[in-house]
Amino acid sequence: MIPIRTAINTALPPIPVGDEPFAMVVTPNGRTVYVGNANSVTPIRVSTNSPLADIPVGNQPARMVITPDGRTVYTVNAADNTVTPIRVSTNTARPPIPVGGFPNSAAITPDGKTLYVGNLNDATVTPIHVLTNTARPPIPVGKTPAAIVVTPNGKTAYVSNRDGDTVTPIRTATNTALPSIPVGHQPFDMPVTPNGRTLYVLNSGGDTVTPIRVATNTAGAPIPATHQPFTLAITPNGKALYVTGGTNLLTPIRTSNNHPGTRIVVGAAPSAFAFAVVG
Repeated sequence: MIPIRTAINTALPPIPVGDEPFAMVVTPNGRTVYVGNANSVTPIRVSTNSPLADIPVGNQPARMVITPDGRTVYTVNAADNTVTPIRVSTNTARPPIPVGGFPNSAAITPDGKTLYVGNLNDATVTPIHVLTNTARPPIPVGKTPAAIVVTPNGKTAYVSNRDGDTVTPIRTATNTALPSIPVGHQPFDMPVTPNGRTLYVLNSGGDTVTPIRVATNTAGAPIPATHQPFTLAITPNGKALYVTGGTNLLTPIRTSNNHPGTRIVVGAAPSAFAFAVVG
């Protein structure tokens, strides 16, 4: 892993981690970075950029999340059909939690009480009670759940069903699925506005973005995006949405009217981006 000093935008010496590093999370206090490898997690002390002892977890930790209080990191182990909790205070793994087939997505409620894990092969989502690290009964959703996001008020979790062309809302108070919402082809990435009013769904096979009104769980008119959109994100103030895709394009969308703006030419095959505060 390579740290970058943002003040001068320079790369620092690489930090050795495990094989095939993929997922990564940072503790809320910014003191430790956790890097998911092929079958382990490497904690990195930020103050010195030094790796600590690897923590054994399940195979292929494809996704990692951390509780809002920073006490527990969870690795979603796709090849093992498990989730491994890691106690941050001691950097030790606790017993793995069985979930559904090929888990590959996860999100935690803002209050830190429930972790939702999407099971790609089972068309289900497994809720995990964080206090006891126990799995609750799986929640049936649409075909091939690909991504999960929880609203800022914690009342609803949304699951994009890639091969079902739908999004399934889950009422977190009861862990029950509500009627699925039809969207575009192959929905994947989904951010929600900071005010929690609108969910935007990237339709990776349909070249569009679908806005969903959270209050009524109804889909609005699809918004044209770039060809083969890959990812999207909302600015911290919630005023604009940006979509990567195409050969070298970034599409801005104004959230006040859901109109796309002039496409921005960037580098080849853009796949990710982040927002920074300037000045």
